[in-house]
Amino acid sequence: MSSDRLISALGADHEGLRHLRRLSPRAAQRCEWPEWVPDRVREALAEQGILRLWPHQAEAATHAFAGRDVVVATGTASGKSLAYLLPVLTEAAAEGDGRTLYLAPTKALAADQARAVAEFDAPGLLPAIVDGDTPYEHRRWAQRFANLVLSNPDLLHHSVLPRHRRWRSLLKNLKYVVVDECHIYRGVFGAHVALTLRRLLRLAAHYGAEPTVIAASATAADPAASLSTLTGRPAEAVTADASPSPGASVALWEPETIEIEGEPQKASTLSETARMLAALTRLGLRTLAFVPSRRGAEIIAADAKARLGADPAADRIAAYRAGYLREHRRDLEADLREGRLLGVATTNALELGIDVTGLDAVLLCGYPGRLASFWQQIGRAGRGRDEALAIMLAKDDPLDTFLVHHPEAVFDRPVEASVCDPSNPYVLAGHLCLAAEELPLREADFRSIPGSREVADDLCERRLLRRRPGGRYYWVGSERPEVSLRGSGPMAVDIAETSTGRLVGTVDAAAAHRLVHRGAVYLHQGETYLVDDLDLDDGLALVHAAKPPWTTSPQEITHLEILGTRESLDLGEVALCLGEVEVTSAVISYQKRRIPSGEVIDTQMLDLPPQTLRTVAVWWTVEPEALGGVKDLPGALHAAEHASIGLLPLVATCDRWDIGGLSTAAHPDTELPTVFVYDGHPGGAGFAEQAFRKWTDWLGATRDAIASCDCRTGCPSCIQSPKCGNGNEPLDKADAVATLGVVLAAEDENAAVTVHDPRPEPAKSEEDDLWPGDF
Repeated sequence: MSSDRLISALGADHEGLRHLRRLSPRAAQRCEWPEWVPDRVREALAEQGILRLWPHQAEAATHAFAGRDVVVATGTASGKSLAYLLPVLTEAAAEGDGRTLYLAPTKALAADQARAVAEFDAPGLLPAIVDGDTPYEHRRWAQRFANLVLSNPDLLHHSVLPRHRRWRSLLKNLKYVVVDECHIYRGVFGAHVALTLRRLLRLAAHYGAEPTVIAASATAADPAASLSTLTGRPAEAVTADASPSPGASVALWEPETIEIEGEPQKASTLSETARMLAALTRLGLRTLAFVPSRRGAEIIAADAKARLGADPAADRIAAYRAGYLREHRRDLEADLREGRLLGVATTNALELGIDVTGLDAVLLCGYPGRLASFWQQIGRAGRGRDEALAIMLAKDDPLDTFLVHHPEAVFDRPVEASVCDPSNPYVLAGHLCLAAEELPLREADFRSIPGSREVADDLCERRLLRRRPGGRYYWVGSERPEVSLRGSGPMAVDIAETSTGRLVGTVDAAAAHRLVHRGAVYLHQGETYLVDDLDLDDGLALVHAAKPPWTTSPQEITHLEILGTRESLDLGEVALCLGEVEVTSAVISYQKRRIPSGEVIDTQMLDLPPQTLRTVAVWWTVEPEALGGVKDLPGALHAAEHASIGLLPLVATCDRWDIGGLSTAAHPDTELPTVFVYDGHPGGAGFAEQAFRKWTDWLGATRDAIASCDCRTGCPSCIQSPKCGNGNEPLDKADAVATLGVVLAAEDENAAVTVHDPRPEPAKSEEDDLWPGDF
């Protein structure tokens, strides 16, 4: 069935289809084998039907074989695996001592690569998976004998590097380090992985090895620079995709608008995705539906099965997500790969490289937050010869709404660069302690990371490190420091059932005040719990299973102090700034809201300590005289803040939960109406800086998204925020558009960038219009 007929069958005769873009098919280009690939390897690959290479495979593999770090950044299903496997297989066939460490972001991807390598039956290759599920005796075998160890950054960080003497055989013979799907290593997580990789390369050098790094990435902006940020070394990039593609039809879809209590609201994106998944499965089409949450994946799979009723296709629909037992995940992967499953609702766990061929369609339940992920997910369809169908359904969210009405922002914009900052002192400090515990730090260890010596000296003052004559730094703590790759620190709060003590899950300490405060309704893997108590000292939240007819939303108060301004842009009556801030917030109460109306039925006070975050922010100010037509200034600024947070992922590699904001009609440090948007991670994560660099695109899209929304006074598609600490009050849609218009219309012919190092003089005005932060 053609894509046109498929879309018609899904209901395009209604008003859901906003844009349809056809991606042209691409013919394959072929090249001969590089002369350095031995006959034994060619013969093993030929048995799998691989007789010639695509040029990008040969180019990337040749860079690696020559000892140059390289990243191959091409589309989904473009054979990136073979590009990094060729030099690895060549080394194994030579029966030398060289060994390879392959790092994948997920266990599933490492297992899939192990399966693919086993099918090659390559001469001399001894692969082994080493992850958290690997038995001790298998891990010991891998330490001694495996010349291809497949693992992940978490296990490298928590197990291999702390026990590097046990892994000495691997480290001293390490020839290649493969970093798969490296585009996901961004933000604070990317900084942690970058420092983990540098610790690996440092220990390998200590044992006498100089491994070459081979990386694979989805299509990305400046992939060579991104890999260099991860490793601290120069890298080559291969980006010309010579693999074939059958083409695809990509639709942008907006769920229909319905009236609820006289106000237009979008129909549920989850329900609409389930409807389409059921319809495509009924037609016998193999379909993936990407869903942003585990619970959402379960809901869509269950809803789609229910819509099919007694149809046999209902038994061929399932959910796939993290949290399943390993055996269950592997069975689902095999069922999908071999066609026993037709429809799968999945989180991004199936975005990252698992080889699933022959898919007919992909559904995206909301924009995945980044163009790289968007193209990676829709690339899952069309791996055969037939044209594929991909549909992105917009969530009730400012960014999604903007994108379906501005398709050029999806199809005509380059993908984002992967931004991370290994010099972030809040991340760097823990890794310097770990590195010193593994091997004393020397002068050369500070050269590639700006500010690292200063951080090490500060650790000496805190008596965590000791500098001895000769300039070496030693770890002097009594126990090895704990550092989590998934956050800026080791702290986490365990969630346990009150009656049984059974561990339900964990939550970051920074988020515990909002998510698991006493009385909170907490959702975990589709189950609902009520929080009985939160003990921050012991890092424990006690809960019991319940299904109350209400939800809870925390109420916060926030204070933000400007510590210093890095750069500022003077636009006359408008100024834009980038700098360091300190954000102090406290959850003071929570509201119970009736399901489904959202009516507030009760407010309970809380006694929780304030939290302090030192980070980086972008902020803009405007002279009050320029806002003469704005009647509700606090509501205008608050609405502009909400919408700009929602639209920041358009220009920065983040999502709205990575950032926070605050607005005030007269901030003490600026004495002017001010809107702040800040990175929600200690020390910053690079998002605010991207916003500063692209502020006209960012705020222009924000204004357009608010102005074009069909609602009358504001809704979740434009100015309401799901994480507002003040219950989405006050908000003024029309005045927000007017205020942003003033900012964008500011004279910029004489704009000047200045740098301010000293801390600004505190203002004397009162904070009566300071609205709570929305992080």
